Amino acid sequence: MDRYFDKLDERWQALPVRKQHQYTLYFFVGYLLLTAGVIGKVMYDTGKPNDAINIRHIENPILKKNESPARLQDTVSTILKNRIYERK
Repeated sequence: MDRYFDKLDERWQALPVRKQHQYTLYFFVGYLLLTAGVIGKVMYDTGKPNDAINIRHIENPILKKNESPARLQDTVSTILKNRIYERK
């Protein structure tokens, strides 16, 4: 890994100074645009009438896929079983 970074550094040093400044400026402008976008999004979310950011737990999509639709539709038998065994 060190060799890779050393080689990358050598390639960077081999570039003309004007080209280095140009690349640095492009990356800085990209960073500023990204930062402005994030700040704008936060301001938009907090500027909504409820003045609260909606914070939810992240759900694992793999667990969602494993639920069978038959199990979700079979709520009548679940309710009856819960009443028989006095579950809540």
